[in-house]
Amino acid sequence: MSDREKPIGVAVLGLGNVGSEVVRIIGESAADLAARIGAPLELRGIGVRRVADDRGVPVELLTDDIAALVARDDVDIVVELMGPVKPARKAILAALEGGKSVVTANKALMAQSTGELAQAAEAARADLYFEAAVAGAIPVIRPLTQSLAGDTVLRVAGIVNGTTNYILSAMNDSGASYDSALADATDLGYAEADPTADVEGYDAAAKAAILASIAFHTRVTADDVYREGITKVTAADFESARALGCNIKLLAICERLTNDEDKQRVSARVYPALVPNEHPLASVNGAFNAVVVEAEAAGRLMFYGQGAGGAPTASAVMGDLVMAARNRVQGGRGPRESKYAKLPIAPIGFIPTRYYVSMNVADRPGVLSTVSAEFGKRDVSIAEVRQEGMVDGEGQRCGARIVVVTHRATDAALSETVEALADLDVVQTVNSVLRLEGTTE
Repeated sequence: MSDREKPIGVAVLGLGNVGSEVVRIIGESAADLAARIGAPLELRGIGVRRVADDRGVPVELLTDDIAALVARDDVDIVVELMGPVKPARKAILAALEGGKSVVTANKALMAQSTGELAQAAEAARADLYFEAAVAGAIPVIRPLTQSLAGDTVLRVAGIVNGTTNYILSAMNDSGASYDSALADATDLGYAEADPTADVEGYDAAAKAAILASIAFHTRVTADDVYREGITKVTAADFESARALGCNIKLLAICERLTNDEDKQRVSARVYPALVPNEHPLASVNGAFNAVVVEAEAAGRLMFYGQGAGGAPTASAVMGDLVMAARNRVQGGRGPRESKYAKLPIAPIGFIPTRYYVSMNVADRPGVLSTVSAEFGKRDVSIAEVRQEGMVDGEGQRCGARIVVVTHRATDAALSETVEALADLDVVQTVNSVLRLEGTTE
């Protein structure tokens, strides 16, 4: 056997849904993988928390000594699929420091420690691949790092969390409340027993940080991402959205902003927003994900598919594994961290967008003009107003509901307006404040 045909040793850390699929594919597609790589892949071991003979793989492959497995001389590539950040970080750093290539799907770790891991990979001249950390099977990282490497990316916006997209789709389709849609998502296995990371936007924020870092050649962490979840979105918001020709989606938005002095900044943010029905993201339903990339030369590109699940995520992991193995065989290296731009992060208060504001008000003359005056005082231009009467349980009029849609305004101006509205005697409650994305007005 020539040196170029020597097996590439692989260690897989974690044997959950994704890890099990990766192990299966390595075994069942061995011949095809060897032909694509130029050398066979050999599974050296699988790191697990519990060694037992009921894991569906030969027990002799299992070990709970992660450090020893990563340190083995016959391991060339470590595939990290454990999940928790602290042990994953320790294992990945050990692998990189040992000159081994790493493939990971750990979005939380990559959003928190990209710089540290990238520096370790660079020092060891090893590969660090993480396509599966964002949007499951959808290829987004590789197009940004390679296909668009010669272009200027202006904006990346997408639906990157399947759980929240399933919940919001159910609310839109059936008129269900948030609590009811969440319960259904939990019963179907789309939502975890503790759904906080998904419904409060933490998962999407981690992915936004990764996308922004790559797209704008600037280190962006999850702490730099402005975040709002979907827990306050109501069935009434969906009724208003439909009347406005919109849907509601949890969006991750990464944007290159240029001010009047031609200075650039980066915005990375996650929040629920109204999206016009004609926009491609409005029709992405269920647990599917989609990412729209806008670049100067390429224009608008859309990537759509299954954003989670064992098999789809394993597909992305295997793509990275094949690339890392090819580099081992051919003596090449994968893309390295690009952070030359070092653009500052724009605070959310400076970000201009359109808004939807829903409020309950007293049902008497002059209320609308009083409300409109508060928008005008802060130069927030109103594009559309809808008003409808409300009745109590006995059918008696008890006020009115006003929905205001604005033209573009800064978050700071809108926030000041909402605070002023809440202090008005004629305003009973400000029910919802959502952004309106996907328009040019």
